[in-house]
Amino acid sequence: MEEGEEVMSHSRINTRGGVNDGRLRLGSSDSLLPGLIDDVALNCLAWACRSDYASLSCINKRFHKLIESGYLYGLRKQLRIVEHWVYLVCDPRGWEAFDPVRKKWMALPKIPCDECFNHADKESLAVGSELLVFGRELFDFAIWKYSLIRRAWVKCEGMNRPRCLFGSGSFGSIAVVAGGSDKNGNVLNSAELYDSSTGKWEMLPNMHSPRRLCSGFFMDGKFYVIGGMSSPTVSLTCGEEYDFETRKWRTIEGMYPNVNRAAQAPPLVAVVDDQLYAVEYLTNMVKKYDKVKNTWDVLGRLPVRADSSNGWGLAFKACGKELLVVGGQRGPEGEAVVLNSWCPKSGVNNGTLDWKILGVKEHVGVFVYNCAVMGC
Repeated sequence: MEEGEEVMSHSRINTRGGVNDGRLRLGSSDSLLPGLIDDVALNCLAWACRSDYASLSCINKRFHKLIESGYLYGLRKQLRIVEHWVYLVCDPRGWEAFDPVRKKWMALPKIPCDECFNHADKESLAVGSELLVFGRELFDFAIWKYSLIRRAWVKCEGMNRPRCLFGSGSFGSIAVVAGGSDKNGNVLNSAELYDSSTGKWEMLPNMHSPRRLCSGFFMDGKFYVIGGMSSPTVSLTCGEEYDFETRKWRTIEGMYPNVNRAAQAPPLVAVVDDQLYAVEYLTNMVKKYDKVKNTWDVLGRLPVRADSSNGWGLAFKACGKELLVVGGQRGPEGEAVVLNSWCPKSGVNNGTLDWKILGVKEHVGVFVYNCAVMGC
């Protein structure tokens, strides 16, 4: 169960001693919305934008209890209501969230971590209603998670085999991390599954090849890892597919022919409607993977440059039905980070992709350190 679903099931206990009728009890006989029974009112509130939750919780104690319970997140999942927010770090002040619908920026609380974690390189992943941030504290790796429901950072349970520079992807309430390096620099072939409803890590079968600086994603209900290096000098062009039903990995030769170098970023990949897209750093082009032919087709050019920094400082993500590119640009008014989106269903016009600007964050430099997209 998701966090909200768990609260939902517990909240069905009738604290007044009556019969359990499946309704949320908020400790008051007053209706949430005058003229509507609570069941109808809750269905209406589930359609409210998540960026309004902080304001809703200030209306009265009953609304505050409703928002803090996480009940609406479980109800939204039942009704298949999804909003995609972009979370990113592009300056030392910390994480910010961007609501593409409201065009609204929101600052997250500071991570209560030590100075080592604060200044070290980090990786991030959105899963369920949590944002996981992976980094290194003074003596070991650490994971902090931001709960969208509690609106606070807490320490996350560590992996069974702590690592960095791994490939990762999420699907609903679960995430998978694969490969990477341990604290001694050894390249790993192990993989783990994280369940955000329990906060627990579970070991998966080992991959066929150890790899670091790789990328992971879910597609067609399976998890994939592509790219990366098995040693400082050996790049991998094969991919691996993990089948959750058979609990086995399958090697796909030549799945990612763009050879990684140690100085290059992991492959920039994103999946929209179970179709895989990638950025080719050297040419600044977007490519689409052909599952049948195991080949890549060039679609069109990126709205920003990726070649100048070997793919670092740029984010390429799926945001609902659209591809999202988050990168810096310099203009007459100074430096800014720009969020561009393109819907693959709109097609390609003479080798041109119709990128649209979703948002702009000014005066934060031009380097995107971390970026994750959460849909809930």
